Amino acid sequence: MRIFSILAAIAVTAILAMSILARPQLMAMLGAADAADAPVEAAQAGAAPETPAAAPQQETRRVKVSVRRFEAQQVDSAVILRGQTEAAREVDVRAETSAVVSSAPLRKGTKVSQGDPMCVLDAGTRGAALQEARARLSEARSRVPEAQARVEEAQAKLEEAKINQNAASRLSEDGFASQTRVASSDASVATARAAVSSATSGLSAAQSGIEAATAAVASAEKEIERLTMTAPFDGLLESDTAELGSLLQPGGLCATIIQLNPIKLVGFVPETEVNRVSLGAQAGARLAAGGDDLVGKVIFLSRSADPQTRTFRVEIEVPNPDLTIRDGQTAEIAIAAAGVQAHLIPQSAMTLNDDGALGVRMVDETDTVSFAPVSIMRDTASGVWVTGLPDPANVIVVGQEYVTAGVQVDPTYQEVTQ
Repeated sequence: MRIFSILAAIAVTAILAMSILARPQLMAMLGAADAADAPVEAAQAGAAPETPAAAPQQETRRVKVSVRRFEAQQVDSAVILRGQTEAAREVDVRAETSAVVSSAPLRKGTKVSQGDPMCVLDAGTRGAALQEARARLSEARSRVPEAQARVEEAQAKLEEAKINQNAASRLSEDGFASQTRVASSDASVATARAAVSSATSGLSAAQSGIEAATAAVASAEKEIERLTMTAPFDGLLESDTAELGSLLQPGGLCATIIQLNPIKLVGFVPETEVNRVSLGAQAGARLAAGGDDLVGKVIFLSRSADPQTRTFRVEIEVPNPDLTIRDGQTAEIAIAAAGVQAHLIPQSAMTLNDDGALGVRMVDETDTVSFAPVSIMRDTASGVWVTGLPDPANVIVVGQEYVTAGVQVDPTYQEVTQ
């Protein structure tokens, strides 16, 4: 009994060892036995198919997507620019003569009107020079009557000499006058003509003296006018005027004056957008510092591009009666342009294709997917306005990331309100 128990224990241990250490070989031995019985079972089941290829193939399942139909709408377009404000006028008022400032200075920020004195210079001896020029003018004018009288006297003597010449010639023809008398009368006529020419030259010299004296008076008066530098237009002083007692040379700065009403908005249009801007177009702007919206119109569009940036300068005139808009403020400018056909789609519907182009995926009548690139016009709270889509457009709004162009899908159409 004891030996039987030991043999049984050894057999059980060997079976367990084979099941753990030699499991593949054990399964192969058992499989060989099953394979031997396989032809009998196959013969008994004669209706069973012989190969898996005889089984019917299952139909390919299409991806389900959600689609919305979008129709194009006319959208007002605008050219958006970043620019700045610029004074309508800015002038440096400078001296035209040399003198000492004799007026108290005006402080920067002061409002001035056209013609208001800004800097007054000391006259010095300019007043005396003007009096002298006027005296010379009076003297030149007094010489004119004397010169005219001499011309008249010379002309009278010429007439007398001509009469004597005529009488001497007739008497000489009749033999009552000698040739000497005729020659003497001819010489008298020549002398009278020379006197007329001399008197006429004297009259011209007198008239030239009047013109020279008049020019001297005008020069002296203009020199005195230059002593007072006035505002060329209504505006604000951007700097203090020249200090009292300072010496100004020709070209010396008196003050800088700017005009802020109206004011200009200056921006630069890229060459891709320049054809959408026209003179007289309405424009709006908003300052970076805040405040009310500004409204004006385009008054200038450059015909020449900036060689560095390839952009075109555009100027917009905006009223500024209360002078709240300052020179040099940053502004965002929108210039009205012709409207375009666009679609309002959800921003989530946009995706990228394999080339990195931004667009949407659409389905056609055969439920085939296609990709259409788009250009973004404007971003709003209800969606994105885009261009480049056909009208109407069946856009995939859910599931567009799981399909590619050319595959067929199972679309579910949704209603959309724009």
